Amino acid sequence: MFVLEDDRHYFPPYEAVPVIREQTLQQHPEVSRALAGLAGKISDEEMQRLNYAVDGQHRDAKEVAREFLRKQGLIQ
Repeated sequence: MFVLEDDRHYFPPYEAVPVIREQTLQQHPEVSRALAGLAGKISDEEMQRLNYAVDGQHRDAKEVAREFLRKQGLIQ
């Protein structure tokens, strides 16, 4: 297997950001802390790997996320 280079820049860069209602943050301030803990922890390459695990390998999204969070030391 090999990865093709996107030399024509067909695919835009992956720049994910959380979008959440202010009301939700007021009711659940722990969400803001959890999101802040993820800041800068997911590189483009890591996000591609996670997406491939779910979409390409048909793995369970919750399990893929759980493995990532454990690897980052964010959960036990």
